[in-house]
Parts: sequence; structure tokens; C-alpha cells
Amino acid sequence: MRIRVGHEMTIETPQDTPLISLTTPEAARHRDYVLPEDFRTTPSVPVQSYVDRFGNICRRLVAPAGTFTLFSDITLNDPGTRDETNFNAAEWPIEALPPEVLGFLTASRYVETDLVSDEAWQLFGHISPGWNRVQYIVDHVNGSLVFDYKLASQFRTAASARSDRVAVCRDFAHLTLAYLRALNIPARYVNGYVGDIGVPPVPAPMDFAAWIEVFLGGKWWTFDPRNNDRRIGRVVVARGLDAADVPLINTFGPHTLTGFKVWCHPVDDRGNELDGMLFA
Repeated sequence: MRIRVGHEMTIETPQDTPLISLTTPEAARHRDYVLPEDFRTTPSVPVQSYVDRFGNICRRLVAPAGTFTLFSDITLNDPGTRDETNFNAAEWPIEALPPEVLGFLTASRYVETDLVSDEAWQLFGHISPGWNRVQYIVDHVNGSLVFDYKLASQFRTAASARSDRVAVCRDFAHLTLAYLRALNIPARYVNGYVGDIGVPPVPAPMDFAAWIEVFLGGKWWTFDPRNNDRRIGRVVVARGLDAADVPLINTFGPHTLTGFKVWCHPVDDRGNELDGMLFA
């Protein structure tokens, strides 16, 4: 199948403002592009790309004072399969973990493992280790938080989401990460595109999505605490310890977001949008 993904973000800045954008899909998906990414800025400015410590593709530029727009549009091939599962995937002891995985056991800005550690062991310590325990934790978080886009807060952490009981997708991810890391299970934050493919459409405007990846049985596996479902057509953009590592745009100066549009939907060979339920 083919999926079209993209975004258009417009900001207002009072002065020339350096910024970094993390919105292009991971390098592993570039071979799936039907055509090169249509990326442009309005007004047009020089753009420098680099790779950060997590392997994410970052774009560095200076937004001129006034109205500035970032635009990206990509059509890519996708196998059309749901997120993989392996119910036999096991937790590995810390001494057996690869060195590059160990960093995903630590606390971070939005993931306060120390504040939820006792609760994590009380709630989940008795569950048989492995895939089933991870899914049990995802089920718990999905059922304990209420999604409310209007109550999104850049200051909400895992611990405050637990007490507030309201969340957007990143809060679901942060609380799940906190529980997992408290149990010595490596887990990382992911953002990207997830469209209504194979599921009934949601009437709300689309946004970038957040989910997690958990290290079990020697590889990373996708779990989605917000949707709690194996989805079709997930497109990874960036990974990190938490949302602080993967902001869509990070400006070095004040800005106001005045326009925001995101799309992710299946298309035919001519680029015409298809009904996502055709793939259910």
C-alpha cells in the first residue's frame, strides 16, 4: 500500500530566530519513498541537516522575523501490516543488555522513575516478566488516564499525569515509560505519524502521535499506550528518552504557532486519498 504523510506548520516570530525541526521520517524509511520528500519553507531559507545522538534527522535553520511556514509532503510504500507481536519475547537481565540500551533505563525530564518506582513494583512486580507484563502495564495506563486534547500541557510529566488522570498521547507514553524503567525494562519514546488506517476515522484534526518502543528478547517492539492497538501504517519520525528529546520544532527565541496541519492517509497509485477502513 501507499501512504501519504506530511505537515504544514506556521509560526510568527518577532525577530530572526534560529530553530531546529525534527519532523522528517527516520532514515530507515527513506528507501520506501515513492518520490523524494517535498520539503520547503516560506519564505525560502538555507537548511542544514544533521543527525542527533539518537539517530534522528534534524533540520537547522533561521526563521526570519514575521510569518514563517515549514511544509513537508511524502508518499511512501508500506507493507500494510499491523505492528508486530511476539508473546514469547522475554525481559533480559540488566547484565545481558547491550550497552546502547542501558540509557533507556534512566529517569528523564518527563519520566520520573523514582516517583513511581514503589507503585510500579506493587502493581506489576508480581506479573510474569516478558511481553505479557509490558502489555499489562500498557493496559493499566490506557485505562487509568482520560484523553483530552484541550487539556494538553507541555509541563505535564509522568507523575503529574498519574495524579491528574488526564492526558494526551505523550502523557500516556511518559507514564508507561516511567513504570517500565522502574521495573528495569528498557523503553524509549517515539513520535511520528499514525493515521486512521484499518480503524474507524476520528473526527478530531490529526496531530503527530506519540508511542513507545520496549526492548524485549533482543529487539525493540512497538506499544501504543494511547490507542492500545496494533496499528497499520505507523511512520516513525524520531526517538528519545522522552518528548524533550524530540520536539517538532525547538526555537531559540519566542514564537507563536498560528497554523498547524498534519496528514497521514492511504492513497492509490495516482495519489488519490483512500478510505482507511478498506484496510480493516
